[in-house]
Amino acid sequence: MSEFESDLEAPSYLIQDIVARALAEDIGSGDVTSRAVIPPETRAIGQLIAKEPGVVAGMEVARECFKQLDSETEFTVIKHSGECFKAGEILGTVRGPARALLAAERTALNFLQRLCGIATLTRKFVDAVVGTGAEIADTRKTDPGMRALDRAAVRAGGGKNHRYALYDGILIKDNHIRLSGGITAAVAAARSKAHTLFKVEVETTNLDQVREALAAGADIIMLDNMSLEMMRQAVEIIGDRALIEASGGIELNEVAEIAAIGVNIISVGTLTHSAPSLDISLELSPIE
Repeated sequence: MSEFESDLEAPSYLIQDIVARALAEDIGSGDVTSRAVIPPETRAIGQLIAKEPGVVAGMEVARECFKQLDSETEFTVIKHSGECFKAGEILGTVRGPARALLAAERTALNFLQRLCGIATLTRKFVDAVVGTGAEIADTRKTDPGMRALDRAAVRAGGGKNHRYALYDGILIKDNHIRLSGGITAAVAAARSKAHTLFKVEVETTNLDQVREALAAGADIIMLDNMSLEMMRQAVEIIGDRALIEASGGIELNEVAEIAAIGVNIISVGTLTHSAPSLDISLELSPIE
């Protein structure tokens, strides 16, 4: 697993950069509606209200959206990353110039709704495998430019991060195997050319590949898109000679059964590529 971050928020410098680009995309030359109808001196207070239950992620991202438009904006976090909330609960409050709050509103909500959605779905998967010893991990199937935020949301939901990117872990997949002359040749090349601290993981789709990966000395063997019965046989073959990862379109209704087979890691692309956004609103009121 990646040691990219150990806390439940992405690094601040990445948050600042991602938020700046998102605000520029939405605001452009200015919020013409607010400029037309809201006097510049108007101040407001807002509440971020959950319309459905979930798990918090991305509050620091939402804070940054408002701060970048007015440094005097006051943002108070009520529900922190990793905490559960019910429908109707207030996640946080924001106070400041009304024009700035209105201009940042949609961007802040877009981030917050998406990231809470990822954390909430992750928590469901994590809860489903409690007591099995298996860990739920994400994949690189993140929105381009959003990986740091998506990965932080997975951590907020109780999941683990797989390798962060191509540079921090060796994962020999099907195309690598075909292009390098097979599993044995690929593992040997990885051992001879990559940094000695890198673990070598091999993706397998059948039991013959499992045996070959094990004989080649793979540290982690991925069981990709295998049936439950094939996974059971693979686990028996591997034993404790390598870590075992299950992957490939794994759904919430089957994850407990897969975990019970004895795998160590279950990687789930759905966490970041298909998590439904939660319904969260910002309700603003003028400050007299």
